[in-house]
Formats: sequence, structure tokens, C-alpha cells
Amino acid sequence: MKSNEPPITPDLVAEHGLKPDEYQRILDLIGRTPSFTELGIFSAMWNEHCSYKSSKVHLRGLPTKAPWVIQGPGENAGVIDIGDGLAVVFKMESHNHPSYIEPYQGAATGVGGILRDVFTMGARPIACLNALSFGDPKHPKTRHLVSGVVAGIGGYGNSFGVPTVGGQVRFHTRYDGNNLVNAMAVGLARTDQIFYAAASGVGMPIVYLGSKTGRDGIHGASMASAEFDQNSEEKRPTVQVGDPFSEKLLLEACLEIMAKGCVIAIQDMGAAGLTCSAVEMGAKGDLGVDLELDSVPCRETGMSAYEMMLSESQERMLMVLKPEKEQEAEAIFRKWGLDFAIVGHTTPTRRFIVKHRGDVMADLPIKELGDEAPVYNRPFTETPKRPVIKAASVKPPMPIADALEKLIGTPDLCSKRWVWEQYDHVILGNTVQRPGGDAAVVRVEDGPKALALTVDVTPRYCEADPFEGGKQAVAEAWRNITAVGGKPLAITDNLNFGNPEKPEIMGQFVGCVRGIAEACKALDFPVVSGNVSLYNETQGRGILPTPSIGGVGLLSDFTKSATLAFKAGGEAILLIGETQGWLGQSLYLRDVCGREEGAPPPVDLAEEKENGDVVRALIGEGLATAAHDVSDGGLLVAVAEMAMASGIGARLVAPPSDTEPHAHWFGEDQARYLVTVPLDRADELIRRVQAASVPVHRIGTTGGDTISIPGERALAIAALNERFEGWLPGYMAGTA
Repeated sequence: MKSNEPPITPDLVAEHGLKPDEYQRILDLIGRTPSFTELGIFSAMWNEHCSYKSSKVHLRGLPTKAPWVIQGPGENAGVIDIGDGLAVVFKMESHNHPSYIEPYQGAATGVGGILRDVFTMGARPIACLNALSFGDPKHPKTRHLVSGVVAGIGGYGNSFGVPTVGGQVRFHTRYDGNNLVNAMAVGLARTDQIFYAAASGVGMPIVYLGSKTGRDGIHGASMASAEFDQNSEEKRPTVQVGDPFSEKLLLEACLEIMAKGCVIAIQDMGAAGLTCSAVEMGAKGDLGVDLELDSVPCRETGMSAYEMMLSESQERMLMVLKPEKEQEAEAIFRKWGLDFAIVGHTTPTRRFIVKHRGDVMADLPIKELGDEAPVYNRPFTETPKRPVIKAASVKPPMPIADALEKLIGTPDLCSKRWVWEQYDHVILGNTVQRPGGDAAVVRVEDGPKALALTVDVTPRYCEADPFEGGKQAVAEAWRNITAVGGKPLAITDNLNFGNPEKPEIMGQFVGCVRGIAEACKALDFPVVSGNVSLYNETQGRGILPTPSIGGVGLLSDFTKSATLAFKAGGEAILLIGETQGWLGQSLYLRDVCGREEGAPPPVDLAEEKENGDVVRALIGEGLATAAHDVSDGGLLVAVAEMAMASGIGARLVAPPSDTEPHAHWFGEDQARYLVTVPLDRADELIRRVQAASVPVHRIGTTGGDTISIPGERALAIAALNERFEGWLPGYMAGTA
């Protein structure tokens, strides 16, 4: 133990998030008491956020391979091949705990971190998305959190210069004490210019790049691996502070030295900072690492080895350079005004050695730091099945037209324009479809190819039936990409759950992961990257299980992408897919009838594939003039969204006589799409879809400026739009 370091006590071990048996594992591994710095290193490497110790055994069941997958999970980001020598690099990560404590910086640095994950691989970021979950709008902290998080995402992304093109925003009382901020970034790279984290070669210089190291973010990763309590506000100093302008310089400098062939391996400094990046680079390359902390550029005086190793200061990278390229690389970084310092070398020893002021502060086996982290197969109990809600047992509390008016002005279904108008969604000039539709469409370079991008999950389904909810989250992402004409290729996931030490929470996690795996296999939609965020609880109350799915698809020609807006009056509206009128866990049942209950709609994956393939073909051949998937709120909400997007109304036909009207209009049956086609082609297209054994029904005709429902009063599009657009700005202004 170094004289200036505190003695290791059981209390100090507990403060580092290590349980007694885990500490014993450390003692057995190194054969002595660790130094304070070593304890910090183990704490960083063995916490939930970095080691996946509670989730690893279940994540192995996810499908991660396909002919177009270049790199699956295990690197900074996933990589897929889109042809013509181009690859898409993408990942999603959480910044939940920091965003609750300090919403602006927490969200901003979440964006910064995920952008670094992408350009570390050699890709230029071209788009960001996000999925945001907030508490009950009536909760005293919710408005403050929404305001800060949205400003942080916009402030970082807009300044860095990448468009934020899509996402989700939801409200539920279960997020009152623990909001979720999931950030996704997507980049483009050449398939022959992908960069990885594994170091190679002995005696190679390890270079520190980017901004200086400060005391911000210390214990950020371990904070993300703990529940909140009434003292969580005191953790404000552990939230990192971001500088998007420095990150922009870092991006350009990194891409330039990559293009000049200077780089052997590269890793961004994210969770657990210098510790995690150095250990991962060495361990992946089967090499040791010697670090000399006296060479680390610091922005604060007197920083200890412990502080330097655990700082999560932003906009920093670690790189293994080709020795002969050292001067060239340094000149590039100095040109961009960034720090460049050789802080260590690779060694053949497989030891992780950290020196500071002439002392060895840490001397640990590098492979075991990662490989020997505890792996738990935690006990779990399956979520009990909930009863199926029969439509006939639900008494409609109001007429259909009134229910539609109410639903489209609710926090979950209202327009999120107030959010996305704070993001620059057109910078770089390639955004073909902006936020507000089923999926964003972003042109690849000068076209004609484009990417379809979406983030999806329905947490209330996941809580009621984790397996079906996991399936549905993937199917919804697949549908949203399909609805714009894209071929779904791969996903990244962000699995947000409560405390895994509770068997019922672990059961939610296991069920959702199994559902995700089944859907990914059936839809040929592999998982290439992701993140697990556990312990999302405050004073024992967990969030809704929220496994966010970020989907990426490909369009061969961006000019053929479909939008949800009706294009003209006098077109036939076709419903593809079968309607049973499933009301369990529907927004109609919850927000109109006041009953948050029942089993969620089942997901038939074969049906999803068949129906989606038909819709994609209609779009690709230019036969569908508009397309929209049917999801939250059901059929009538989907029609209203198409009408409001265009200002063109619809005359709808009566539901079949054997169905309950409210279940027909608001049921949330899966695998359904609305498409519009010219009237003179309608019969031909119906026959074509039926020939593929896919259900199709003509449910109305576009035209006028109202939505006309048999037996109901007509609803003016302008009045609906006012309700749809009004709630969120009114809420944020304090008038809703």
C-alpha cells in the first residue's frame, strides 16, 4: 500500500460496490491485499455496467451473425455491410443515472459517448436517435427533466454537427425517480477501413488523445450499477461535463490519422475511463500494458493515480500507434489543437502496470481483470400470465369520435414536435425523412441508397408479458423500417431494467431477452451491438422493463421511400393484416377506460414477416402512395396520424358486424399496416395481396377535411391536429 493511500477496510470495499465474496475473489486472484488504486480498478471493471455480470449468460442466446454482419457485439459498435464497399457502424447506450442527477450534462455526455463509440471504429457519424422515458407529467420533477434532457441532446448533437433524426418519448409514473436516456449513433465507413480495439505488437506506444483529464465522472460506471436513494442528488459531481466542439475536433483528427495509416488499435475512454480502455486494448490483444500516469494531460493539479484511472472526463481516446507514424500522428493532433501524449507501451507480460510519481500503483493480471469478473446466473421467477381482456367485457365510456380526440392529445400519443424541433435534423443535408414518421430515412453519401433508422419498445407490453413484449419491440422496429420501404438488416439494443438481484426483475430481463432472440431469428434481424442498464430503481421501485431496440434498414433508392401522409383525395385505404380487436394493455384501455391491465397482444412472427414483405414490395414497386404501421392506439389513431400529416381526411367503412366497434378501432393487434393506393388499382392490389395469403381489407377512401366514421360525428382534421400538437408545448409552458 502506498503511504498516501487509505487502508482497505470492509467499508471501503462496500463503498466500491464490491460484495464480500467478490472481494475474496480479488484476494484469491492477486494473492495479496489490493492497493487503493487497484481496488478502484477492480470496482470499475467488475461493476454491472462494464462486466455485464448479471446479464452475460442470457445475452449469449441472442443471434449475432448474418452474411452482412462484419462485427457483432464485443467491440465499440456493431458493423454491417451495405454493399459498394460501405459499412454502417452503430450502437445504442444508456446515460440514465447521470441524466436524472444532472439532466443537461447527463444527456449531452450520453450523446458524446455514443458518437465516440462510432467514430472510434473509423466511421463518420451521420445520424443520432434517442429513446426517452420520463415520469408522470404531474410529478414535480418531470418537466425539469424533460427540459434538461432535450436541451442536452440538442446542445451536444447540434454543436457537434450530426442530425438527430428520430426517437421515442414516453411518460409513466414508474419512471418518476429514474428517467431513461438511451442514445443511438449511426456512422458510415469503408469496409476495408474498420478499426478495432485489440492491441498488437510488443513495445508499441500507447497514446492518450483528446481533452485533458479532470475529476469529473469518477465512479460514473459504478454509479450506473447502483440503485438511487434519497441521497442521489449528492452524486451530482460524478456527472461528466461534455464539450461537443472538442469532440468534433477529436473526430476529425482521429479520421485523419486513420486515413494516414497510423493506427494499430483504438478505444474511446467511456465508462471507467482510462482503466477500461487500457485493459480492454491489452486483454483483447493478449498483451500487457504499462501506463505512466505522470504523462497523462490533466486539467486539475495534484490528481492521484486513483482519480486519473477512474475519471470519466469526456472527449478522450486511447490509441496504439505504429511507432514510425508517431511524429506524423502528433502533428495532426496538434494541428487540431488537441492533447497528444505517449502514456505507456504494450508489453508481452499480460500484466496491467500503472506507475505514478515513481511508484507502482497497480500491478494486476490484465486478462483476468476482464475475464475473471464474476458471472452470475441469478435466480429468476417468470412473470405470471395476465388474463386476456375480452372486448365485450370493456364498456366504452364515450363515443368512438370522443375517444379518438382524447387519445391523440394524451402524453404518449401526442405530437413530439416540441422535442425534435430542438434538434438539428437536417444538418449534413442527407435527411430524407425527418422525425414524426415511422422511421427516419437518411441518404447514404450522394445516394441512391439510404438508411431507414428507428428506435422502438412498448414497456407496458414488456411488463405484462416479457417474452411477448421482447418479441413485439423487435417486430415494431422491423415494421417501422418496412413502412418506409426499407429492408431491415440489424439491431442494437439497450436493455433497461430494475434490480437484477430481485428474482421477479431478473425474470423480466430473461423473458424479454428470449423474446428479442426469437424475433431476431425469425425476422433475420441480428443483434450487432448493445448495452445493458440494470438497477434502474429508486427506493425499491423499479422502472417498467424497457428493452429499447434500435433498428437499421436499407433502401436501394431513397426516392422510393414511403411516408405516412395521405397523398391525394379519392384513394383507397387498405388495411394489411388481421384485426381481432385486442384491447389488453392498449392505450385505449388505459387512457380512455382507466384500466391498465390484461395480456398484451400476441406477436405472430411468421405473420409479421409475410405481411411486411408484401408491404415492402408494394412500396418498392411504387404501388403504395402512402404507408404507416398500426401500433399504439390502434387503427383509428393510425388513420388520424396519416390524415393530420397531410391535411386530407378519410371516409371510413363500418367495422364487421361481429366485432365490437371500440375494439375494432382501438385494438392493438400486431403485424398490421395501412397503405393507400389509387382507386383504379385497388381491386388488382387486393387480389395480389390475397394471392400471397396475406389478409387485406379496404377500410375507406381518402378525401375531404374530416375523418368520417359510420355512426359517429365527423372529426375535423384541423381540430384534431390542434389537440395532437397542443399538449406537449402546453405542458412545457405550464398551461396543459
